[in-house]
Amino acid sequence: MNIPIRIGMDTSMSVFQLHGVDQNEVVVVRRQFRRAEMIRFFERLPSVLVAIEACGSSHHWARLLRSFGHEVKLIPPQYVKPYVKRGKNDAADAEALCEAVTRPSMRFVPVKSKERQAACMLMTVRERLVSVKSQLSNAFRSYAAEFGIVGAAGRQNVNALMKRVL
Repeated sequence: MNIPIRIGMDTSMSVFQLHGVDQNEVVVVRRQFRRAEMIRFFERLPSVLVAIEACGSSHHWARLLRSFGHEVKLIPPQYVKPYVKRGKNDAADAEALCEAVTRPSMRFVPVKSKERQAACMLMTVRERLVSVKSQLSNAFRSYAAEFGIVGAAGRQNVNALMKRVL
């Protein structure tokens, strides 16, 4: 029996909301778990379909639940939102994910391996570093110009400008 179960996850929370239904759409589980309780629950549970909102830590949880034999689908948050029937909370999100995962046209996020996730993270950090360096260079040129000290554009010219300012 495949029971679609949605796990409401937020990396800043230690509580996870589950909502599960059977083939007849009858609710079979609707409860909250703490982290350790949730792991024990899924270790003991027969293989089920689990829908998780693609967010921080979702790839970790997907890999862990797959290691227990469950089928895991990650769904982008914007695709889940139309299925929320009432106010925005973890229980409503869990129910919406349980509904969304069964839609034939639903698109899913592929679960990343640890290596792929690490490579993506390194690239993102590098891009942010380059962006921040450019922002700081431009800000420093702007501040120097406020005192009438004009420097050439480009990060390669910042050291010369710093020497002139000092």
